Amino acid sequence: MARRTKEDAAITREQLLDAAESVFRRRGIARSSLAEVAAAAGVTRGAVYWHFRDKADLCAAMCERAMLPMEIMLSDAGAAAHDDPLGALRMLAVTVLTRLARDPRSQAVFEVMQHECDFTGEMALLTQRKQRERRHCLTHVERVLQQAVATGQLPQDTDTAFAALALHAYIGGIMQSWVLDPAAHDLGSSATVLVDIFLTGLRASPPRIVVAARTPARGKAAGGGDQPALPKA
Repeated sequence: MARRTKEDAAITREQLLDAAESVFRRRGIARSSLAEVAAAAGVTRGAVYWHFRDKADLCAAMCERAMLPMEIMLSDAGAAAHDDPLGALRMLAVTVLTRLARDPRSQAVFEVMQHECDFTGEMALLTQRKQRERRHCLTHVERVLQQAVATGQLPQDTDTAFAALALHAYIGGIMQSWVLDPAAHDLGSSATVLVDIFLTGLRASPPRIVVAARTPARGKAAGGGDQPALPKA
């Protein structure tokens, strides 16, 4: 009996997450209530609070369910040693785009999170989550780019932090654009071409770490050593 109760609870939790995706996508997070989510799931509001503390907790669980496979892949890519780092990065970026194109759950969650802007009060936790995910992504992408430098795929003076930021913005922009107008092109088919456009440009003209020339010092106040300049391609 206890096992059956545990299975029933797991089923109810999944029903609530499915309902949250549908309700939040249709009405937006800020305009939706937990009562609406409960009704859509066919359960009582009390059942929602049995599984989730509040709407922010429900949203976080909804995001985690959809994004966890990609987060694991990203972490693995950053931690592993690659013989072909740029090839590994290419595969990762293509997988991100094709997953969005072919997985309705990923589409729903991405659309909800990208179009929602009123993350205040209890929902501020979601803003913090998005910021953590962004930093996490940039860290692991940069680790792969650092391997590309170490293996000679990119020059020694490549600004890997700036390159990671550029790739993140590029892939994120493609995802946002496609979600706004999925009929514009077949993202699943064009993912490889789109990623190769960026990586070809990165190989040909990577951002470089530029050190400003030292100026003659006038006493200690003028000294201070070389200062990093803005990276440029």
